[in-house]
Amino acid sequence: MSRANSSSPVGHARRLRRDSTDAERLLWRRLRSRGIQGVKFRRQQPIGPYITDFVSFERRLVIELDGGQHIDDPADRTRDAWFAAQGYRVLRFWDNDVLRQPDAVLQAILDVVSSPHPASPPRGEEQDMSPKGERCSARTPQVGGVC
Repeated sequence: MSRANSSSPVGHARRLRRDSTDAERLLWRRLRSRGIQGVKFRRQQPIGPYITDFVSFERRLVIELDGGQHIDDPADRTRDAWFAAQGYRVLRFWDNDVLRQPDAVLQAILDVVSSPHPASPPRGEEQDMSPKGERCSARTPQVGGVC
C-alpha cells in the first residue's frame, strides 16, 4: 500500500484533517455519518487545484469555514468562482459563527441541502444557473435557502 507524499494534495489534505480548527471539528461532528438529511460529506477533500473544508459530491455543495484572515480575500472569490464553474454551490461561514451559533449554521446548511441545486432544474423549468458563492453568516437572513 502506498502512502501519499506529504507534498501531494492528498498528503496536504491529510495534514489539514489532522490539524483541523475547533470550528472544523465542531461542524464535522454534526456533518459526519450523514448527519444532515442523510447527505454524505467529506472533509479536507482535494478537488481540482483546491482542498475544500467540507464537500458533498451528491449535492454539489462546498462548505468553507473562514477565520479573520479571509476578510475580503480576492483568492476566496477566485476559488468560489472556480467551484461555481464546476457546478458547485459554495457556502462560507465565519469560524466564530460555527463556534457561537452552531445551530444557526446547521440550519443554513440544511436549508441549502433541502433545496434543489440550481444546476439541476426540474424538467421544463428554467432557473438561474449561477450557483451562489456568498459568505454566509448565522446572522445573514436566508432567502430561498441560500444566503
